[in-house]
Amino acid sequence: MYGVDLVIPDIRYLLENKNKIKGMFLTHGHEDHIGAIPYILKQINMPVYGTRLTLGLVENKLKEHNILRESKLKPVRTGQTIKLENLKIEFIGVTHSIADSCALAIYTPMGIILHTGDFKIDYTPIDGRMTNLNRIAALGKKGVLLLMADSTNVERHGHSISEKSIGETLKRIFSGAEGRIIVATFASNIHRMQQIVDASITYNRKIAFSGRSMENISEVAMNLGYLHVPDDYIIDIKEVNKYPSEEVTIITTGSQGEPMAGLSRIAYGSHRLISIEPGDLFIISASPIPGNDKLVSRVINQLFRKGVDVIYEDLEEIHVSGHAYQEELKLIHSLVKPKYFMPVHGEYRHLKHHRDLAIKLGMTPENVFTLETGQVLEISEDGVNTSKTVHTGVLFVDGIGVGDVGNIVLRDRRDLAKDGMVTIVVAINKENYSIVAGPDVITRGFIYAREAEDIINKVKEISKEEVEKCLEKEILEWQVLKNSVRKSVEHFLYHKTKRNPSVFPIIMEV
Repeated sequence: MYGVDLVIPDIRYLLENKNKIKGMFLTHGHEDHIGAIPYILKQINMPVYGTRLTLGLVENKLKEHNILRESKLKPVRTGQTIKLENLKIEFIGVTHSIADSCALAIYTPMGIILHTGDFKIDYTPIDGRMTNLNRIAALGKKGVLLLMADSTNVERHGHSISEKSIGETLKRIFSGAEGRIIVATFASNIHRMQQIVDASITYNRKIAFSGRSMENISEVAMNLGYLHVPDDYIIDIKEVNKYPSEEVTIITTGSQGEPMAGLSRIAYGSHRLISIEPGDLFIISASPIPGNDKLVSRVINQLFRKGVDVIYEDLEEIHVSGHAYQEELKLIHSLVKPKYFMPVHGEYRHLKHHRDLAIKLGMTPENVFTLETGQVLEISEDGVNTSKTVHTGVLFVDGIGVGDVGNIVLRDRRDLAKDGMVTIVVAINKENYSIVAGPDVITRGFIYAREAEDIINKVKEISKEEVEKCLEKEILEWQVLKNSVRKSVEHFLYHKTKRNPSVFPIIMEV
């Protein structure tokens, strides 16, 4: 997004109602759920409730922002209920692609709201912690006013594959590898990381973690007991060259083809510690997030060019989703039997398909609500109201600036990236209405000046003519001078090149 580092939510509505906020309740520790927390806590310092791993990952972020000391982190256990003045929030354990994930049962004076969080139903989870279907069924018997459920994989028929199946595939692949094995996966997928570790230990390979987020998250997970790696199997990434290739596994970031992440750096030869060697085997244990397909393909192609083998999802079953498929969603609906339902977590098409699924399962269409971000679902004794809206949106983080890059700045950056820029500098004497220096022409991202002297000279000529026309009429207003030069130069450049570079006339008075 043209220099934007992060996209975070606009919390204006929360700021306007901060006296009503009792805390932040986290379902799990994935980046799209906890990434903006430091920016929010800098504005509203509220208690943050979450399980140990989730808060461990949040703690790392708060340290980076130097606000850990003043933050109020409140660790909870699955099954625990937090009691507030008029509400109770119960944390219910669910299975997802990160450990310690939870659904939330929110007890209100009107009834129970059940938010599933991100979840799947896996009968053989890596850590043995299944989605607590007993508790969800008990809530269904008690009566659930509103169900809000994960819609990410509602388009996928059947049942999601167990994470455990990946371990078997990895061990089979590891058994035939003769050189180093470099595995790229999501840094937060600790269950996947554990299976890579287990396969490495089976075949007597040392394990090194590469990439800032991979190193940070693996350290937190090991310290808290969620990732189990024997000490004598862990090596620093700087030490990999001290061991025979057939005894090394590297777990790295970059499964989405991100240009600055570990996998891309290795592929393009810019990693400061890891160089590709003959016999290396690369495994990309992740699916491309929509929009990242081309980035991932480029990295795969580059690795093949370097003469190494690459295994990815199209070739082997080396990734499974952490989100529920249709049959799992049907099970949750059947157990909960809510009065009202609102699909969440997905694009609008996912919400629409989840709505249709709920209706097929017997819900009254009038009790199912597919809302846009910012729409309010208000349930009272008088019924349901969806007519209200609140302010929502996003803020762009660029460097240390938060929200100072908006649509206009992004449009300018897009235009500059698309067609480049031409800067024209002219100095004039306002006493005798004459040009004393220039015009000088500077281009960036448009044409290479030394190879297009004819065009540059013509731009100078047109600029000089336009400035002289204004000066003959004794016009010294900067805006008039600039507009005259800009329009004439833009017209000429488009006619000559069929391009629209941004033209910036600079008029100086001496």
